[in-house]
Amino acid sequence: MIKVSYTVMCKNDVNKELNLSEVLSNEKVIKAIKSEFAKGLRNLVLSAKENTELFLKTQKEVYEFMAGKNDFADLLGLAEEDARKHKRIKKECDGVELVDILTVD
Repeated sequence: MIKVSYTVMCKNDVNKELNLSEVLSNEKVIKAIKSEFAKGLRNLVLSAKENTELFLKTQKEVYEFMAGKNDFADLLGLAEEDARKHKRIKKECDGVELVDILTVD
């Protein structure tokens, strides 16, 4: 048997990569950080040691189903069929993305 994990893809999903330096160059972000962590203090500068990457993604629910080993070539289609059967594909959603495939004996 094969255990398949998938998520449903929607038009409004976000998957963006940002550099910390980009985030820290935004005046609104700087004000919010200073207000939260250094309220009332003056002459502060925000900086970062490395060019750290931040990821802004839509949090997705992961769904699972079991398939036979002979169905390996059709896993994407089976995942879409499972999503439709359980009414997981809603308005503005148009497909699935395979997350993990695990062989289970």
